[in-house]
Amino acid sequence: MSRLARPTQGRMIGGVCAALARRFGTSTTTMRVIFLVSCLLPGPQFLLYIALWILLPSEDKVQSKAQAAW
Repeated sequence: MSRLARPTQGRMIGGVCAALARRFGTSTTTMRVIFLVSCLLPGPQFLLYIALWILLPSEDKVQSKAQAAW
């Protein structure tokens, strides 16, 4: 499994679904459909998406930190 970071390529809004799809080895379309279906159920799915959008680092920031560490 890869590190959880929002990708710079292939994201639509915040890249949260793309990051989760990459992490769990599924397609981004599948993860987006799962998220949309889960929004029909009661719960804080939309708030969780916003929280992950804020908390997950962008992939370019993770790469720049890794390069700075070398």
